[in-house]
Amino acid sequence: MTNIALFNPSNVPAFARNNELSDTAKALTGGGVNSTKRVSIKGGVFRLLAGGKEIASIDDRFLDVIIVKAAPKVSRIFYAKTYDGDNVTGPDCSSSDGERPDAHIKTPQHSACHNCPQNIAGSGQGNSRACRFQQRLAVVLENNPEGDVLQLTLPATSVFGKEDGDKRPLQAYARYLALQNPPINPEQIVTRMKFDTKAEAPKLHFAPVRWLTEDEYAIVKSQGETEEAKRAVQQTVAQADGVKAAPAPLAIPGKRPEPVEAEEEDEAPAPAPKAAKPKAKAAPVEAEDDAEPEVRKEAAKPSAVPAKKGKLADIVSDWDDE
Repeated sequence: MTNIALFNPSNVPAFARNNELSDTAKALTGGGVNSTKRVSIKGGVFRLLAGGKEIASIDDRFLDVIIVKAAPKVSRIFYAKTYDGDNVTGPDCSSSDGERPDAHIKTPQHSACHNCPQNIAGSGQGNSRACRFQQRLAVVLENNPEGDVLQLTLPATSVFGKEDGDKRPLQAYARYLALQNPPINPEQIVTRMKFDTKAEAPKLHFAPVRWLTEDEYAIVKSQGETEEAKRAVQQTVAQADGVKAAPAPLAIPGKRPEPVEAEEEDEAPAPAPKAAKPKAKAAPVEAEDDAEPEVRKEAAKPSAVPAKKGKLADIVSDWDDE
């Protein structure tokens, strides 16, 4: 039996279906484990991770999923230190609502995100922002909707931006569905996530595949109310992987710590230049992929969902043991 098959609840024996961690398990795990599993797009490959460890990967350039829940707002995340694979820490600052730092952050960069010096164009590499946008989703695999709820954290380039034919970032895709008659909700259909092979960093486009069946929809509604789904849209990648929080920086009198490049699981935040300082009045800049654009009105389009199910090889059998 493969590792991915072990995650399928249908394979769990009756005596283990209502399991809680035993004293033996707690002793061997150091007190407990984070049960959040997630899909990563690191390196332009779909990867399944549990506890921060890669369990399986798939070579296909697309993955069909069902979105069961989404964080109500786009979040923000900031790293100030160089990535160290032997000493991975959580972000230096993060915001689940994109408006103010999360309560657990020890070194908030500012009291409000919109006034934060890390949110100014030019605080990162080139004209980018050192603080990045992210969208957290809870998804299930199309061929196993009753299985594990997986966290998917998308970088800004997969969330914002304009559509190009049938290639749509997440928000453009959601608006496209909403403009159908009647409107289509993402949790009612199978969504295909496909890598943009022309992008330098991992970037996804989204497209509809088919309607869910009545039985599938009932399962998906139930999955969206689970604790796993709630954690998936609330936790940062570091929290999902059980990574320790970033330590408070050493304070040196008269010197402001200089943010440097950090590598994030799905997309590396750009480093802030040494001389970058907040300007009194920032000049208006054109919306970028890492800046939230204004919602554009689109003309109504024909039904977004094909009448027949798209061809997709059995994902479970394609996931390889690592």
